[in-house]
Amino acid sequence: MATVQNHLIERLPRKDRLRLLAICEPVQLVLAEVLCEPGKPTRHVYFPTEGFISLVALVEGSPGVEVGMVGREGMLGAQLALGVLTAPLHALVQGEGAAWRIASAAFRLELARSTALQRILNRYLYVLMAQQAASATCLRFHLTGQRLARWLLMSQDRAHSDSFHVTHEFLAYMLGMRRVGITTAASVLQRGGLIEYHRGELKVLDRGGLEAAACGCYAADRQSYTRLLG
Repeated sequence: MATVQNHLIERLPRKDRLRLLAICEPVQLVLAEVLCEPGKPTRHVYFPTEGFISLVALVEGSPGVEVGMVGREGMLGAQLALGVLTAPLHALVQGEGAAWRIASAAFRLELARSTALQRILNRYLYVLMAQQAASATCLRFHLTGQRLARWLLMSQDRAHSDSFHVTHEFLAYMLGMRRVGITTAASVLQRGGLIEYHRGELKVLDRGGLEAAACGCYAADRQSYTRLLG
């Protein structure tokens, strides 16, 4: 347990951090695994260390749309800090990798005991709210290419790699768009030398160029997190 690799846990005072890690179990997040469903009891909380998770708002008659993302900067199940036991969103593993998992009951006991954990989660909840509000605004007002660039940057941040696996079908699902629109936008980014994409394998070639192509929501998300959680 010497290597924590989750920012929220690392920010805890040593005593609180060790006590939380003592009730954690290491798990592997499996690609496309559903970790929770809206309105269903939260059985576990997850602190990713390598993998990352998409938060999806489900809409009747459609597959839904991604409104947030959780990687090693955050956690899944933060609503427990508000005393709410049910999950608000569909949580789907987008990037496989390691995570710490804690049973909800044990986590709630530790939450009641640790004021430091409460304080960090309150700040993180604000960041999640801001991220979800930005996603709604982005969906309504920003162009497909801008939204795609933002999503790729967010995914790269959490994958901690220039390369990751993603299909056009999955991108269309996450961004709430038709596949043809995603294909067109991805082709523009590829012709511009910003990304390389072939058979579901995507590589970011020009990080600065991709940031310039993204809407302002990406920078705003990062600034909000840095300001509140360092």
